[in-house]
Amino acid sequence: MTLHTSHPAIIKRLKRANGHLASVIEMLESERPCVELAQQLQAVESAIASAKKALIHDHISHCLAGGHEEINVVDEFKAIAKYL
Repeated sequence: MTLHTSHPAIIKRLKRANGHLASVIEMLESERPCVELAQQLQAVESAIASAKKALIHDHISHCLAGGHEEINVVDEFKAIAKYL
């Protein structure tokens, strides 16, 4: 398995989301207002969704459109499409 050129950017997004999630846990432990918690959870959710979207788009562009001989493109697309 090779590292795609987009993977470092995706890793960066996920690390940022991880930091936000750690903040949410700290906020819960210190009994911060629910509105603030919901706002931070929305940021975590958006960051993860953005990372997932980037990963799927990269896979479609580089693995499926690239015509890799070792994969069945239709089966591979069906497999990844369930995560859209």
